[in-house]
Amino acid sequence: MREQSSIFQGLWPALFTPVNPDGSLNPKELEKLIELLIAQKVDGLYLLGSTGQGFLFSEEERKQITRLTLEIAAKRIPVMVQVGALNTEESIRLARHAAEHGADGISAVGPIYYGASADMAFEHYRRIAQATDVPFFPYQIGNAANMQVIDRLLTLPQVHGMKLTTDKMLEISTIKNRAGEQWKLFSGADELMCQAALCGTVGAIGTSYNLFGPTCKFIRESFLAGETMHAMEYMLTFQKFIETIIPVIWSFFNRAMYLRYNIVIGEPKPPLLAKQLPWTDEQIIAMMEEIENFYTPVS
Repeated sequence: MREQSSIFQGLWPALFTPVNPDGSLNPKELEKLIELLIAQKVDGLYLLGSTGQGFLFSEEERKQITRLTLEIAAKRIPVMVQVGALNTEESIRLARHAAEHGADGISAVGPIYYGASADMAFEHYRRIAQATDVPFFPYQIGNAANMQVIDRLLTLPQVHGMKLTTDKMLEISTIKNRAGEQWKLFSGADELMCQAALCGTVGAIGTSYNLFGPTCKFIRESFLAGETMHAMEYMLTFQKFIETIIPVIWSFFNRAMYLRYNIVIGEPKPPLLAKQLPWTDEQIIAMMEEIENFYTPVS
């Protein structure tokens, strides 16, 4: 059995959820994607977050996707399931379902739609955390009472860390200094995966790792080993790439995953839109190669 303290680190793709034209799960493409990422030796999978369009599926669909993903992964790779929903009760049901089917970790966003006070955020997270014995990783809390909630979460033994999608490096450092070695922190901004490591993160969860898993893992590990100049050159190129694709991000990844791996992600679920790409397939391949050329594994 994998050692719990060691699996929560490294590079974790925020897994795409491939869908059919009608928006339903495409199991065949999901299996292809999971097998690809396992073969590439990424460190874990983060399921049904923003990238996986978790909030756009029904509760039963989310359970179906969770069950199938865990069956395919078959404990060959750690899987963390994002269970946050509009109401806490649904989040708890999704957390228990994920735990029953073998999830290694559970994550959840804070209260959404209604303005969250410190009390509301903590109570929401407390109930989800205590619903199972699976390590819980709350999503970054974006409210004014942030550090009040952090201090209270540190009292819950079920909370093992956080997923921090922020470009504020001082915020990550502050949480790290409060938590010390008690928590495992994951960065959620792809374009800052190396920078966040300087602030105490032990892992990175992100969209682009579905496409560039081996390259991003290589760069992050070489950066931690002291290859700072190569990492700096890469991160500047990577940031420019991300800035370029953001306006058409769903369309780009759908086409790029097909061109590189013959995996069809499908059109995003409404209200998300797939905008027309301004690039030819040849240009998309060239954009990918510019990123991948930084990967120089030891033979």
